Amino acid sequence: MIDYIFFDEALRERFVAFAQTRNVPCTVADDNLGLLASIPETFPEELIDELEDHYEQLQDEQADLSHSVGEFNRLAGFRFNLPDGQSRMLPLQTHIANRLLANFTLEEIQNLFESVARCTVNPGEERLCKILAAQS
Repeated sequence: MIDYIFFDEALRERFVAFAQTRNVPCTVADDNLGLLASIPETFPEELIDELEDHYEQLQDEQADLSHSVGEFNRLAGFRFNLPDGQSRMLPLQTHIANRLLANFTLEEIQNLFESVARCTVNPGEERLCKILAAQS
């Protein structure tokens, strides 16, 4: 599943409606860090990109809302999985999350965080010097 986090229910509902117009089923849940909308990863990349573009537009609106509400709401989050399958949410300030989303897909960001988690849990498995030596 690809998860999208919102802090405003109306924005989440707009995302769900947008996904449904493209025949993408969307599930919603409330998380301790925000409101989630999740879609399956099984759709073509072009469709996922379209949904992510719409999500970015909604994130901009969400950032505007948070500026008017206060500092507490200036957080975004990315869900990723630990090596044992547990799911975690990494909270970030919205300007950092927006910078990441401007340059990477949500899947790439999740893969990055999962790689960091994997290396943190199993620090000896992928040392840079071993990787470089294997490539030589």
